[in-house]
Amino acid sequence: MNVQTVARAGISVALLAISAWVSLAIGPVPFTLQTMVLALLPAVLDRQGACLAVAAYLLLGGIGLPVFAGFGAGIGTLAGPTGGFLWGFLIGIFAATTLVRVLPESMPELARLLFADVTMLLIAYACGTVQLMAVAQLSLPGALAVAVIPFIIPDAVKLFVGASIGLAAHRALGRAHLAS
Repeated sequence: MNVQTVARAGISVALLAISAWVSLAIGPVPFTLQTMVLALLPAVLDRQGACLAVAAYLLLGGIGLPVFAGFGAGIGTLAGPTGGFLWGFLIGIFAATTLVRVLPESMPELARLLFADVTMLLIAYACGTVQLMAVAQLSLPGALAVAVIPFIIPDAVKLFVGASIGLAAHRALGRAHLAS
């Protein structure tokens, strides 16, 4: 991993923390801007760098630094009702960074990036919903009603904005296309 990748990963960790602090509590799952930041990562980092950034973010929060939504921190947050969304980000970013590079290059870059980002979000939704059901003892319809359905439209907007920003940053870095 080169210095440039480490620097981008570090900036990504900071952006994830800042985006989590922009938080609006609506039920057990807060509205944050993390989805937007996660959506840009597959455009500006390779799989290793993006996974490193998300893992570092989770580690910092897990050891007690207030980087999660509402300035939350600690293992209790990761094991709590919304923790599944957080660790789902790591699994999702692994899938997204893999997909964006294996999808056909004949596909428009924004379409590839959005497809990968939607996959990341669906994985985070699935992990978050399962943990919310287990911890809060909710049924599947109940968990979806409070943790997924209210977020679908805002998250779609955040994915589009994040992917667009990521693609612009990617192009500004002078790379010809996402497969590089």
